[in-house]
Amino acid sequence: MTHKGRIAVVTGAGGGIGAQIAVELARRGATVVCAGLTMPSDTVAAIGTAAVGVVADVSDPAGWAAIAAASPGTVDIVVNNAAYYPNAPIDTLDLETWRRTLAVNMDAHFLSAKQFLPGMRQQKWGRFVGISSNSIGLAIPGMSHYIASKMGIIGFMRGLANDVAADGITCNAVLPGLTNTPATAPMDDAQRRATWAGQAIQRFAEPADVVGPVLFLTSDDAAFMTGQALVVDGGQYRVG
Repeated sequence: MTHKGRIAVVTGAGGGIGAQIAVELARRGATVVCAGLTMPSDTVAAIGTAAVGVVADVSDPAGWAAIAAASPGTVDIVVNNAAYYPNAPIDTLDLETWRRTLAVNMDAHFLSAKQFLPGMRQQKWGRFVGISSNSIGLAIPGMSHYIASKMGIIGFMRGLANDVAADGITCNAVLPGLTNTPATAPMDDAQRRATWAGQAIQRFAEPADVVGPVLFLTSDDAAFMTGQALVVDGGQYRVG
């Protein structure tokens, strides 16, 4: 029960990685506010009474106000998992898509900090985890906007860590590789094998593979770890 008594917010909690994070946080004792663009009913049902569901656009301050209103108390943990990832080569990438990508993938982190930092500072404890992506180190065409936003998450977590460390608050990023979720379901077997060809572990990540690092970073065990980017991709992305 490493998270007993904590209140956690998980965005993009309707399925995939977000749903798994929410379920496992609850299993370890947290009360979880599950947020999605549509009501994450399945996740809330899987958790039971330790879950609260809320519909919220995380790119909008009003969405974060709704999340705060749904919380049964002071939020201790924020896991920003919601993401927008349309494929658009630079020749067809328009300003609307660029701005929407950055709004969902980056603005949400800023807005969540503005919403929940005051309460965390009062209690001298808090955890922010931003779900970035290992795509920042890979050659993937048509994703310049997405890669920019995911790199920005790392920069924001590192900068925010400096501002809040004295208050017992940590801020870290987790960088998953391609994960076996509904978003990757249309890929055929050949595409999947080509994706993991450069990995040490020859398979897609499962949502559960990403959960462990998130649970660690949101616990007391990671009290001295902040401003970090933790890659969870089976050995595909290599710093060099």
